[in-house]
Amino acid sequence: MSEAAFQVENNAAAGRFEAVVDGQLAQAQYRRVGERILFTHTEVPEQLEGRGIAAQLARSGLDFARAEALTVVPLCPFIASYIERHPEYQDLLEH
Repeated sequence: MSEAAFQVENNAAAGRFEAVVDGQLAQAQYRRVGERILFTHTEVPEQLEGRGIAAQLARSGLDFARAEALTVVPLCPFIASYIERHPEYQDLLEH
């Protein structure tokens, strides 16, 4: 699936990056605490799995963190593994 097929939005009021794909909501939930962003849960409906949606949610959230100069705390296992596989985001972690 191309990234142009869906748009990721930051729903700050709900504390999540979200995309509606085929009428279903995929999301990466977060909490902002001062200068930190804690990614707590990523959820993609089973029917949408394998289409790169979770990766796009992660990328959007991490790009947002970089733009806002936030430190990332990946409590969500998917976000943590995404950062491990993409070293360009490892500088966002607390050291």
